[in-house]
Amino acid sequence: MEFTRDDLSTRQRVARSILVNGPSTAATLADQLDLTPAAVRRHLDQLVEDGEVEARDPRPGAVRGRGRPAKLFALTERGRDSFEAQYDDLALQALRFLAETGGEDALRAFADQRVSFIEARFGAVLEENPDLTPAQVLARVFTDEGYAASVRELPLAGEQLCQQHCPVSHVAHEFPQLCEAETAAISRVLGRHVQRLATIAHGDGVCTTCIPDLPSSTHREKESVS
Repeated sequence: MEFTRDDLSTRQRVARSILVNGPSTAATLADQLDLTPAAVRRHLDQLVEDGEVEARDPRPGAVRGRGRPAKLFALTERGRDSFEAQYDDLALQALRFLAETGGEDALRAFADQRVSFIEARFGAVLEENPDLTPAQVLARVFTDEGYAASVRELPLAGEQLCQQHCPVSHVAHEFPQLCEAETAAISRVLGRHVQRLATIAHGDGVCTTCIPDLPSSTHREKESVS
């Protein structure tokens, strides 16, 4: 089957929407891209056939109402490769050499240095955007570094930082110190404990970090009195 340049351009738009917004249904993609559901499904079928996208069942409890639940379409590792620079082999070789010659301390020092942009930019972005929550500021900082980050509110729990793309996911699969340093830096700039729930490096569709709300002053006062 031959494809026109417009077909390929639209298919790239579909793939990029999944990259930026995370696993999506065909109906959601159609709304976001102003395409017909039939057109989106045609491109999704080809992306699945090419091995760049996979269909997933929605998580239990996430589906409400009657009828068959809509499939979610997520990028595969191959699909992510089309958006990433081909640096993985060289980066892995360099980190393996660093691990062999410098050990764990050298690896952690490198990981800390790599995520130093978080602490270096957080304050300035917060000052420039006082209307944003700290989590939204983090999303802005990460997006500027190529992570396609966003924030999701968690009712009665806080917020969730979602990174739809990770520039170092392939390397972090072998060297989790990169993810650990990132989480630690997030915790430091927010001044509270955060919990990493999922990572692209370990096969999840999105890197997610739970950012719990700080206890209110009233709640803390009651605790101190009791």
